[in-house]
Amino acid sequence: MNVFDKTIYQLINSLSGHVLWIDYVMMFMSQHAIEIYALLFVLFWFVLPRSKPQSRHTLVIAFFSGVLAIAINFIIAHVWFRERPFVTLPPDSYDQLIPHEADASFPSNHTSGSFGFAAASWGQNKWISRSFTAIAILVMFSRVYTGVHWPTDILGSLVIGTVAALLMRKCSRLLYPLTRLGLKIFRLQPGEVAKRQRRAAR
Repeated sequence: MNVFDKTIYQLINSLSGHVLWIDYVMMFMSQHAIEIYALLFVLFWFVLPRSKPQSRHTLVIAFFSGVLAIAINFIIAHVWFRERPFVTLPPDSYDQLIPHEADASFPSNHTSGSFGFAAASWGQNKWISRSFTAIAILVMFSRVYTGVHWPTDILGSLVIGTVAALLMRKCSRLLYPLTRLGLKIFRLQPGEVAKRQRRAAR
């Protein structure tokens, strides 16, 4: 723990416990980032125009960027262990809004994964990019707000997620077969499945 971490942590964490609905939003964002991104992934995949396969390829790159970021985290956490704030600080000096194991504080899987998704979409489809980035920022802030991460955990994890995204974008051509497979599997428009089933039954 350093002065920067302690000061910023207490500043952000002290905002909790005053407005109930904000606490609930922060708790939800802190605990359900994976579900939110999964929902948006599916939503964008089916809502985006069929004439824009590149936008769907962005989703595929974003997915693997998030996976790579978490894989990098796994390696780092097993090489260097950092205690979480609720382990280091006196019990009466913070508010922990969500339960959490006393495992490695750095890196933050939620933040790295979120910025893996977000950074992979930067400069691409604006709806995907803005949505993913807004969620990543909320998740990043919520992990300190709810008391489970130090600020430098979050900043370092942001870098990890961004680097993972840059690496995956460099390898994006390798992912084209997966994008084409997804387009092939989900190529039917709403109502076409039922029509083809009726034709096959005749």
